[in-house]
Amino acid sequence: MTGLVWEFDRVRADRLMAILLLLQQREHVTAGEVARELEVSERTARRDLDALAMSGVPVYSMQGRGGGWRLVGGARTDLSGLTAGEARALFLVAGPASAATPAVKAALRKLVRALPEPFRVQAEAAASSLVVDPRRWGSGRVDPRPPRFLDELQDAVIRGVQVRLGYVDRAGAETVRTVDPLGIVAKGLSWYLVCHTDAGRRTFRIDRVSSAEPTDEPVARPEHFDLAESWREIADEVDRRRTPVEVQAVCVPHGIGLLRIGFGGRLEVGGAGTDGRIDVVIRGYDEYTLAGELAGLGEWLEVTGPPGVRAHLASMGQALVERYG
Repeated sequence: MTGLVWEFDRVRADRLMAILLLLQQREHVTAGEVARELEVSERTARRDLDALAMSGVPVYSMQGRGGGWRLVGGARTDLSGLTAGEARALFLVAGPASAATPAVKAALRKLVRALPEPFRVQAEAAASSLVVDPRRWGSGRVDPRPPRFLDELQDAVIRGVQVRLGYVDRAGAETVRTVDPLGIVAKGLSWYLVCHTDAGRRTFRIDRVSSAEPTDEPVARPEHFDLAESWREIADEVDRRRTPVEVQAVCVPHGIGLLRIGFGGRLEVGGAGTDGRIDVVIRGYDEYTLAGELAGLGEWLEVTGPPGVRAHLASMGQALVERYG
């Protein structure tokens, strides 16, 4: 993807936002002033200013005495000349997917509130259009490059317009449908489009999108829709389908941390019983595999069900005793 959000790490994203806020406050700035304000070298400051200009943010340099850097339109420009792509590069930094510090996000949200009403809507849409979930599903190969239609789809999300979407499913069958794009999720190295369709909420892998044609029809956005909350529901449902077996067990309190490390989102922790042990539920792919994962935890964990997992554990324990006893 070609936005500055994807190209810079957390520290640099914070610096770029700080430079934009400096430009918003002053008539112009020099590389030296930026360097002093941000406690970086002048070379770093010039490189960051160049990066802003190259990313499409309306910043330009003036040469000679009294020169420096300005926002197009002069001091305190309202930035209403930003395009959708420039809005994406700028306002994604204020959204939940950003690695920027809370202070930078708060400052940027103040800048958003100062924009004219028509542009503010698009800016806020950009800030809420993306969720990043760093955990990968499975271990299959994933192309690290952003998928072909990512920019077009995010632009449609920000502008709030429907998309005529071509899609190739896992079996290789291609379909074309009109969808209401609601947001984009980066899951590990994979990208997903969350949509509202005639069949309800659906999720599409963007690397399987074969065409994306924005329309002029507005998106029918469900009331009170929240992308992050919606994605949590989707991810939880996928995880449940991938790990359909549930084991009930009790664990000593000092073993809970180990379970969290080993099972992550597959672990649900309940309350403590009369003996002080804590009720837990652990999900897995099948009874035998899950028993194998639990076999080394007998010191902390007692499995109470289902019977099939207990039987596998007993068999594994007997085999270990016979081999090593």
